[in-house]
Amino acid sequence: MATTRHTGEKIVFIVNPVSGSGRQKGISSYVDKYLDNSRYRSEIFFTENRGHAVELTREAVRRGAAVVVAVGGDGTVNEVGRGLAGTDTALAIIPTGSGNGLARHLGLPMNFRKAIQVINKGKRNTIDSATLNGVFFINMAGVGFDAHVARKFDVSEKRGFLSYLSISASSYKRYKPKKYKIRIDGKLLKRRALMVSFANSSQFGNNTTISPRASLEDGLIDVCILRKLPFWKIALLSPLVFTKKFDKTPYLEIIQGKEVEVERKKGKYVHIDGEPGKENKTFSIQVHPLSLHVVVP
Repeated sequence: MATTRHTGEKIVFIVNPVSGSGRQKGISSYVDKYLDNSRYRSEIFFTENRGHAVELTREAVRRGAAVVVAVGGDGTVNEVGRGLAGTDTALAIIPTGSGNGLARHLGLPMNFRKAIQVINKGKRNTIDSATLNGVFFINMAGVGFDAHVARKFDVSEKRGFLSYLSISASSYKRYKPKKYKIRIDGKLLKRRALMVSFANSSQFGNNTTISPRASLEDGLIDVCILRKLPFWKIALLSPLVFTKKFDKTPYLEIIQGKEVEVERKKGKYVHIDGEPGKENKTFSIQVHPLSLHVVVP
């Protein structure tokens, strides 16, 4: 614990010291300078390992926190959100990760001072969350190429968007699309795909938007089925990812649903909000409507 205030609502900052550039290690000075101390009494905790943010969040809720702030990337946001889903305590975000997908979808500033000013205003929305075989996610989960890249990025010594892009580019030619059986609200689809993403929000991060019309408040998951693009078309079509128009290409199919079941013949890896994991060859996704309170601009 680094800082404690004694007036107003309890707000707890949970900081991942190793996400992104590491500049969040100096969060205490920003909190001291910019947080509205007439509204909040603050505490700051630093995570020590993967999963620690969930424990810290649940303890903060138990102790009556009105807001818990995830200071980190999408993995940290996932852990804090996991501890808050179904409670009255709100999630706030100071984004410091490599992608910051949920924060960007919500329109949150990347600047520390401005992010704290959003928290000071205290506006809240209630959004959907989801689970993959019972594993919580807020932003995005997936199988196929993006899970493959997430696994390689997780063990890479280099962080940031350029490292992620380098891993993606070096893996793309060799990666072979897989066969999937996908049942969406009872309707069966059979597809060979580069990857299948389950989008609760619109983007992976760094403004790479796969499902421009995805909503966090509609009770639906956007199932994004991407066929492999010929290598020579990547440079031509990739700008559409950053201009929210990639859904117009014939390589991407998007179907919305409340319950999704997936069966694959090969592969065991998935990603959950960008963090790699392993799952059975058959798994399901469920939406949990309006289950998480979030501080928004």
